[in-house]
Amino acid sequence: MVFNPTEFKGLFFDIYATLIDWESGICPQLLKLSQNLPSGDARREDNAENRKKLLQAYAKHEKAVEHENPKLPYPQILEEVYSRIASDLRVSADQADKKAFGRSIGEWPAFPDTVKAMQLLAKHYKLFVLSNVDNASFDRTRTGPLNGVHWDGIYTAEQIGSYKPNPKNYQHVVTRLDEDFGIKKDEILLVAQSLDIDHASAKALGFKPAVWIARKSAFMGGNRAQLEAEGLIELGAEFSTLGDMAEAVEEAFSDRK
Repeated sequence: MVFNPTEFKGLFFDIYATLIDWESGICPQLLKLSQNLPSGDARREDNAENRKKLLQAYAKHEKAVEHENPKLPYPQILEEVYSRIASDLRVSADQADKKAFGRSIGEWPAFPDTVKAMQLLAKHYKLFVLSNVDNASFDRTRTGPLNGVHWDGIYTAEQIGSYKPNPKNYQHVVTRLDEDFGIKKDEILLVAQSLDIDHASAKALGFKPAVWIARKSAFMGGNRAQLEAEGLIELGAEFSTLGDMAEAVEEAFSDRK
């Protein structure tokens, strides 16, 4: 498919992994947890393989806990994820560390290109959040690492009452953009890193093919080749960074003049 940035009026974003470097945010805390393993255990080491395993465990448990507890506030989701990873490792989880992990989301850093890229995109689109977090956690992100980014609408799991990939979350975006901004579904573009959750949902729910921000990552959020072979995703465009996407958008709108 040929990606034409000028045919859209609104962009909605997955935040954590797309705009926020969640891996850098959580890995130090999970590596600290792994230090409770016996001395000499190779899983204590800070290396690429152990980071990948910890991130995979995090993603697996996060998805399961959200599915089992759709009304549970996100900090408590994180606390339960931390407990389950501790159980996997067969180590004890310090309660203070567990609480700190649950609250840490607002401290996870933005990717270096994020804020400038979002400021460029704001020249051409209305910008929206669709995130699996609570209001307070996103507000800490908004005023912290995403300070300087303008949002036209913020839609969280707490507001909607469920976690992605529940179709209700994506439909909430469609309804709000139509009723509040007059932006129709075929004028909305999803921008996300997660293939198995966001891009698969976009395809299943009839959105225009979404933009994949293919961040260099230990955890890619799904196997692209397998998902494409099974017809579960259709990418409108792929960029290595959000900054690359913003540059392509600037060029497209400049050529239209």
